[in-house]
Amino acid sequence: MAAEPRDITGADDLVRGLWRENPVFVQVLGMCPVLAVTNSAVNGLTMGLATLFVLVLSNTLVSLLRDYIPRQVRIATFILIIATFVTVVDYLIQAFSLELHRSLGAFISLIVVNCLILSRAEAFASRHGPLRSIMDGLGMGLGFTLALLCMGAVREILGNGSLFGVAVLPSAFQPWIVMVLPGGGFFTLGAWLLLINFRKQQRAKTLAVPVEQP
Repeated sequence: MAAEPRDITGADDLVRGLWRENPVFVQVLGMCPVLAVTNSAVNGLTMGLATLFVLVLSNTLVSLLRDYIPRQVRIATFILIIATFVTVVDYLIQAFSLELHRSLGAFISLIVVNCLILSRAEAFASRHGPLRSIMDGLGMGLGFTLALLCMGAVREILGNGSLFGVAVLPSAFQPWIVMVLPGGGFFTLGAWLLLINFRKQQRAKTLAVPVEQP
């Protein structure tokens, strides 16, 4: 007898963004910040958290206002909502660290046009209630942050021999300068995608092997 499909919960929305539909490693979204600002772990983490902040709050507000926004202006309204929260996070980063704000440069403002945030507003938050929209924003935002942190950590370790500014490799290590240059972002992203897809294929093969009956 076939099992009845279970209702999708907020926990499912959270896990989906973290792993099954990770914005970077599965959907390959938001490539500009992924490749441009992940030359260090702190930059990647900061950009990820900034995107998480905007994603959760914009999802929440879009969900609350979805019945009041005319369809003809929904995209423009979504962009206005997103831009408002980007402005907030821009000033917050400036207040926290001017040096960090300068290192991220224009990419903070470019969160407004991050296809991940607009796509979640259009495809999810405008069609679901606030709770599920918040969980979806958290899942996608945390998945995006995790991906940027993984990228930044690898590039900083190989490019500078440090992690979050703390030396982790011996002084004899010769840094791979290419890793902190734009090309290093492509190499690192390709390596992560190769590793994750290899892991998925191995898991699929394991699940496909029939279990012998005693």
